[in-house]
Amino acid sequence: MSKGLKIALAVVGLGLLVVVMKFFADKNSKAAVEYKTEQPFKASIVTKTVATGKVNPEEEIELKPQISGIVSEILVEEGDKVKKGDLIARIRVVPNAQNLASAQGRVKAARLSFENTKTVYDRNKVLFEKGVISKQDFETSELSYQQAKQNLSQSQNDYQIIKKGSVVGSGSAANTNIIAQISGTILEIPVREGNQVIESNTFNAGTTIATVADMSKMIFEGKVDEAEVGKLKEGREIIIKLGAIEGKEFPAKLTFVAPKGKEESGAVQFTIKADVRIDKDAYVRAGYSANAEIELEKKDSVFSIKESLLQFNRITEEPFVEVETGDQKFKKVDVKLGISDGINVEILEGLKDDDKIKVWNKASEENNDDEDEDDE
Repeated sequence: MSKGLKIALAVVGLGLLVVVMKFFADKNSKAAVEYKTEQPFKASIVTKTVATGKVNPEEEIELKPQISGIVSEILVEEGDKVKKGDLIARIRVVPNAQNLASAQGRVKAARLSFENTKTVYDRNKVLFEKGVISKQDFETSELSYQQAKQNLSQSQNDYQIIKKGSVVGSGSAANTNIIAQISGTILEIPVREGNQVIESNTFNAGTTIATVADMSKMIFEGKVDEAEVGKLKEGREIIIKLGAIEGKEFPAKLTFVAPKGKEESGAVQFTIKADVRIDKDAYVRAGYSANAEIELEKKDSVFSIKESLLQFNRITEEPFVEVETGDQKFKKVDVKLGISDGINVEILEGLKDDDKIKVWNKASEENNDDEDEDDE
């Protein structure tokens, strides 16, 4: 190898060595990571919970027949508005042959008894007028006559009810007429003309002919967790949001908090109810899914920091922050926390107004940048 080539290689090697040394020197000469800091501030903090549930009419009733039979006519449709006393449907009675025959037998027996006591009454009346029998004997026969007459009338009415479902002359009070018991909206008609229905009595709930509800009075019914129910009180104002009506809030007043909870999926849930104030221009349907925003606690102008500045001891899980003591020098300071809304948290002990707190994670810096953009 020639002397010139050796010198050239030495020069190139020396140049590379200088470049590498300069790279490491520049890297090592760079300052350590500089952390931003923030100071505590005053803020209003509100803690809320959300209860999921539904909105339903406060007054909702099911109309059931007083006698079994066949639906002969339905006079309304779902969604129609009705007033109390309006005729909803008619029932056609299909009498039981055995019951009908038994009723006929009772009518015949009652008529025979009536005719017999009438004959005795007419005879005793003539004898009493001639002075042959005493007044007491005549009154006894008259009483028997009146009782037989009443029994005949009752047996005839029973026969008419079994045969037709009502007594002749009963008018709108007939058992075959289904009448609206409240003013409102027809929510559901689960039967159709020609369907067989069963009467409502002590032993049977009966077939529902129609469901009527007053849609002007709505209530929210939902559930809250046991950890939050202790902070709820009846009479508190809450906000209802409906999934079907976006961008609109309905004020409501809490009227009921269940005294007993039910375990669901391993958590104890308590039922709550609230009266919802519906705007006249808003049409809310029964059964809409809804969320209730409930304010649990509120504090105005409290000593606070951003919750993202908190750190937690891995062993004790106690919260702390890092406070600046010098130029980019920090020390751990334990803090005692108050209420939090998930963004800001109240500081009860551990910090002073002029403390500078280390922004230790990237999430904190991003949150700060977002807030700065919002301010602009």
